[in-house]
Amino acid sequence: MNFALYRLCFTTFLLFNFVALSQTKDSIPRKKITIPRIVEAPKIDGVLNDAAWQNAPIATNFVERQPNNGKPIPDSLQTDVKIVYDDLGIYFGATLKDPEPDKILKELTERDGIGNDDFFFVLLNGYNDRQQSLQFIVTAAGVQYDAKMTNGNEDSSWNGIWYSAVKINENGWVAEMFIPYSEIRFPNKSVQVWGLNMEREFRRKRTRYSWSPIDNSKGAYSIYDGEIYGIENVQAPTRLSFQPYLSAYVNDYDGKTETILNGGMDLKYGINDAFTLDMVLIPDFGQSKFDAEVLNLSAFETQYEENRGFFTEGTELFTKGNLFYSRRVGGNPSKYPNLSESEEIKNYPTSVALINAFKISGRTDGNLGIGIFNAITEKTYAEIQDVTTGETRREVVEPLANYNILVLDQRFGDNSSISFVNTNVLREGYFRDANASGLYMDLTNKNNTINYFANAEGSWVMEDSTKFGMEGNAGISKINGSHRLSGEVDFRTQDYDINDMGYSSETNYIRYGAYYGYRYLQPKGNLNNLFLNFNVNYTRRLKTDLYSNFLFNFNSSFTTKEYLGFGGGFEMTPFGTNDFYEPRVKGKYLQVPDYYNVWGWFSTDYRKKLALDVNVDWYKYNENGRDRFIFELGPKYRVSDKFKMFFNTAVTFSKNEDGFVGISNDDIIFGKRDRNTVVNAVESQYIFNNKMALNFSFRHYYSEVAYSEFFTLQPNGELLENSFYSENRDATYNNWNIDLRFSWWFAPGSQLTLLYRNAMESFVNDSRINLSNNFNNLFDKPSLNSISLRVSYYLDYNRIKGWVGNRSKANPVGFNDSKIPRQRKYDKLKKL
Repeated sequence: MNFALYRLCFTTFLLFNFVALSQTKDSIPRKKITIPRIVEAPKIDGVLNDAAWQNAPIATNFVERQPNNGKPIPDSLQTDVKIVYDDLGIYFGATLKDPEPDKILKELTERDGIGNDDFFFVLLNGYNDRQQSLQFIVTAAGVQYDAKMTNGNEDSSWNGIWYSAVKINENGWVAEMFIPYSEIRFPNKSVQVWGLNMEREFRRKRTRYSWSPIDNSKGAYSIYDGEIYGIENVQAPTRLSFQPYLSAYVNDYDGKTETILNGGMDLKYGINDAFTLDMVLIPDFGQSKFDAEVLNLSAFETQYEENRGFFTEGTELFTKGNLFYSRRVGGNPSKYPNLSESEEIKNYPTSVALINAFKISGRTDGNLGIGIFNAITEKTYAEIQDVTTGETRREVVEPLANYNILVLDQRFGDNSSISFVNTNVLREGYFRDANASGLYMDLTNKNNTINYFANAEGSWVMEDSTKFGMEGNAGISKINGSHRLSGEVDFRTQDYDINDMGYSSETNYIRYGAYYGYRYLQPKGNLNNLFLNFNVNYTRRLKTDLYSNFLFNFNSSFTTKEYLGFGGGFEMTPFGTNDFYEPRVKGKYLQVPDYYNVWGWFSTDYRKKLALDVNVDWYKYNENGRDRFIFELGPKYRVSDKFKMFFNTAVTFSKNEDGFVGISNDDIIFGKRDRNTVVNAVESQYIFNNKMALNFSFRHYYSEVAYSEFFTLQPNGELLENSFYSENRDATYNNWNIDLRFSWWFAPGSQLTLLYRNAMESFVNDSRINLSNNFNNLFDKPSLNSISLRVSYYLDYNRIKGWVGNRSKANPVGFNDSKIPRQRKYDKLKKL
C-alpha cells in the first residue's frame, strides 16, 4: 500500500471535518409539551376515565412519516396522547381513532414480536441528546415490544419492565402505558428536559404517523425528537434486581441418558443514575437457539449469530468498531493437542465453560459513554488415548482465561461521536494472549447533509513472539436528498488478527470504494418507494503489491402502492480476480475467471393471510461449464391471529468450481468440484395470549461435494493438472434440528420455558447418494434427544423491601419518602 496516499486521505478527511463543523446549522423545529405531576396514579387498564387524565395536556396533530412524508394525519385517524408523571414514573394514554374498529389488525405474537398489527409506540431520551432513545411499543393485541434505538438503529435485545394495556372500543382503540423511572436513564438534575417522539402504525393502509414530524430527506430518525418539559424533582429509584433461575435437563445421546440440574442468577445494579452493572453468576445457556450449521469449505471460519441473552442485551457500546465477536467467549478451545504417532483424540471439547461474566455500561451527563466487559472461562482438557496400550491422558487445550473490553464513546452534536475500544484476552501459562485497540470517528455536519468517518485499529498477538497488524479506513458520504454519494478507502495489513475476541477474515489488502444511490422521498405513480444503488470497488494486495479485484454492482428495490416488493441487480468482475485466501498459504494466489451475476426477487403483501418471498440468483463465469444458481422460496401463511406457519427452502447448485483440497509434498492441491446444497426450514407458532406461546422450528441442511479432477497451484495462480493425486475428497453432510418450545411470561420479567430438542448430523466421504440412502445414513447416526425446563423469576429490590417489612409502610419503588405518603405509593402499585 502507498501509505503516503493513505495519510493524504486521512489529512483531507480531518480538513473536511473542520469545515463541516463550522457550517451553520439548519433550524429543526422541535415539538414541545409540558406535563403535570399527578397525585393519584391512573389504573393501567386501557380506559382513560381516571382523574389523573382529566386535565392532562394532549399531544396531537400527528404527521405522516411513511409513505407520504409530511402529510397531516386524516381526521378519521385522529391520534391524541395524554401524558402525566408522578414520583414513580411517566404515564401515556393514547386515543387512536379508527372509522372501522372491527377491522383493527391485532395479530398475537410472542413478546418483542410485531406481526400484522396496529401499534403505538413511545421513544424516550432522558439525556435529550437526539442520538439514543428507549422504545416502548404496544400492539393492538396487547403485546409489548421494547428496544434501544441509536441513530435510527434498533437493538431489540434490551428488555425493560413496564406496564401497558389496550382496549378496542366503538371509536377505535386506546393504549395506556406506565414506564417506571427504573427503566429510563436521565441526569441527576432537579429540572428534566427529555427527548420524546411517538408514532402510530395504521396497518390496514401501512401508514405510519409521528407526533414530532420526521424529514426523511436527511438525518437519522432520532434527530427529530420533540421535548417534554415539566418533570421536576424526581429521583431514579434504587435500580437493583435479581433474576434467579432453576433449570433441569434430561439428555439422551447414543443410548446414554444423563440428568442435569442447574441453578444460578443474573443481577442488575444501578451504580448511579447513568451506569448499570449486569452480572451473570453460574450461567446456563442450554436453551439457546441452535446454530444454523453448514459445511464450510471456504478459507474462513463460519461466523454464527449470538443466541445467548447476556451477550445480546445492552451490548450496543461493546459492538463499536466490530472488535467484539461474543461467540469467542466460551467458544472453541484455542489449542489442539500434541499427539504422538500412536495417539488419537478420544474427546475434544467443542466449547469452553463460562464461569461468570459482568458488564458495566452507561453514559455521563456530558454524553461520554463508558463500557466495561469482563468474563472468565474455565480450564478445559482434551482426552487422548494411546491406541497401542489403551492408556489415556488429558491435555489442557484452553487454560483459565480472562476476556475484557473497555469502550469510551463521546457523543456530540446531533449525530457525531468519537470512540475508543480496547479488547484484551489473557490466558494462564504459556498460551496465546491478545490485545486489540481501535479509534473511531463518525462526524456529521451541522446541516445533517454530510457524514465523515474514519477509524484506525491495531492488533497484538503474543505467543512465541509478538505479531502486530493494523487496519484503517476513511470516507465521506452525502446523506441527504434523493441523490446519495459516498467514497472511502480501507486497508488491512497481513498480520492483522483480532480473532481471539473479534472476527476478522480477509487481510493484506487495500480497497477503494464509491457509491451512488437514488431514492424516492415521496410516492410517485404506482410506487411507494424506489431505491437504486451503484457500487464500484477496486482491491489490491498490499504485500507484495498485486491486483486483486475490480467489481461493479447495481441493485434496486421497489414497493408498489399495493405493497408488492420487487427488485434485482447485476454484478460483474470484468478483469477476473486474484484470490489470495483460497490457497491457504501466504504469498500464493489463485486466478479466478471473470463473472457476471444477475438476480431478482419479489415479496408479496404481508397483510394478506398468504405471503410469499422468492429470490433467484445466477453467477456465470468465463469458463466452460462453470456457474452457480441459487433459488429461495419462502411462503408464510397466517391461519388466524393466533396460529401461523412459515416455510423456507433454499437450493444452491454450483458446477465446476475450483476449491482448495490440501497440501501434498509442498504442493497446493486444488480440485474441480460440483457442489449441491439444499436447506429446508419450517416454523409454526401458536400464540395463546400475549404472555403464552408454543413455537415449533425445524431445519434440515444437506450439502454434497463431488470432485472430478485435481490440480497443482502454480506460482502465477494458474492450475496445472495433477494426475497423481487420488485421495477421495467427496463428501455429503447432513444437519438436522428440531425445537419445540413452550414459553410463558407468568410475571413481569419472569419466564417459564419448556423445550424439547432433537438434533443429529452425519458426514460421509461419498456423494451422489440417493435420497433414501442419504436419510438412512443420517438416521443411523446417534441423535440427541433433550427435554429441559427453565424457570426464571424477576425480583426487584424495592418490592423485596415491601415483602420483608410492613406492606403499608414499605417503599415499593424506592423514591424519596418525603414526596407523598407511603400508603398512597403502595396503592399506586396495586393498580398496576
